[in-house]
Amino acid sequence: MIKVAINGYGTIGRRVADAVRAQKDMSVAGIVKRKPDYVATEASRNYRIFASDKESLKSFANSNLEAEGTMEELMDDVDIIVDATPEGQGEKNINIYRAKKKKAIFQGGEPATLAEASFNAYGNFVDSWGKDYVRVVSCNTTAMARTVSVCIEKFGVRKVEATIIRRATDPNDSKKGPINAIEPSLGFPSHHGPDLKTVLAIGEANTVAVKVPTTLMHVHVVNLTLEKPIAQEDTLDLFRDYGRIISVSGKDGLTSTAQLMDLGKEMGRKRGDMFEIPVWKESIYAYNDNLRYIQAVHQESDVVPENIDAIRSMLQEKDRETSIGETDRALEIRGKS
Repeated sequence: MIKVAINGYGTIGRRVADAVRAQKDMSVAGIVKRKPDYVATEASRNYRIFASDKESLKSFANSNLEAEGTMEELMDDVDIIVDATPEGQGEKNINIYRAKKKKAIFQGGEPATLAEASFNAYGNFVDSWGKDYVRVVSCNTTAMARTVSVCIEKFGVRKVEATIIRRATDPNDSKKGPINAIEPSLGFPSHHGPDLKTVLAIGEANTVAVKVPTTLMHVHVVNLTLEKPIAQEDTLDLFRDYGRIISVSGKDGLTSTAQLMDLGKEMGRKRGDMFEIPVWKESIYAYNDNLRYIQAVHQESDVVPENIDAIRSMLQEKDRETSIGETDRALEIRGKS
C-alpha cells in the first residue's frame, strides 16, 4: 500500500484524502491540520490527526481534540505527501520535505517553478514519472488541459483562446467577493494560458478571466484553431471515450451550473462533487480549422483524480491508462454522452 500524508485539509485536501481512501493501492497515513476546528473534529472520525508544528500541537492539547504528533513526525511513516495548504505555503513546506527526503505534490496555487513538473493525467502523465516534486495545475487549467488534450490527439491544435468566467470564491468562504460586481482580469493573457503550456505542447494559449458573484462553478468559452479542417459531424463523439469529460444537454434540463451541481448530488457524490468536466453538446461548433465549445468546472473537485494519478506516476506504480482506469473506477467517474 502507498502511504499518503495529506498536509492541509481544506477544500482540496479533504477531497483528496477521501479519494486516496477509496483506492485499493493507497491509504491515508494521517492528515495535518493547523487548528482543532470543526473540520478537524469531523476528520478525526476517519483519519489520524497531526498538528502542523509544535505551536499548533499546543492548540490541540488545549482542546477536546488531541493530535497524535506534528507533521514532521507523520512524515517518518509515509511514501508521499499531498500538500493542499493555502497558496504560498508550499514554497515554505518544500524545505521540510527535502530535509525528510519525501516526495510531495503541490496544488495549482503554487508557482510552476516550485516543482520539477506540472501534471495533468490526460495531457502529460509521463512527465512526472519518478519525479520528487510535482504540481497539479489549477482547477481551470486542469479542465482546459483535459478537453484540449483530446482535441490535440484527434485533430492537432495550433492555438487556444478561452474566456474564463470565474466563480468568486468557494461555497464555504464568507470573506471574499465580489458581491455585486463583475471583475475582469487586468492582464493579458491571464495566468491560465501560460499555465496550460506547462502541461500541453501548444504554440499559443491566450486566455482572459472574468470573476462573477457566484460560488458554484467556473465556465469556459473555448475557441481552438486546429491543425487540419474539421466538419460539424466530426464532433458528434468528440469526448465520448474520455470518462473525465461529460457531455450534457440543455434538452435534459442542464442549462446552467446550478443544474450541473444538482446533477452531482443526484449521482450520489459526497459533497455533490463533479470530478468530470461537463461540456454542453449544443455549444460544440466546428467550421474549417475552428472548433468552439463551452464547458463548466467544479473548482472544488476536478483536480482530485489528478492528485491520485500524480501519486502513481511519481512512485512509478502504474502506467497512464491503468492509473486513470483505477482512479476512475474507485471514484465512480464514468462520463456520459
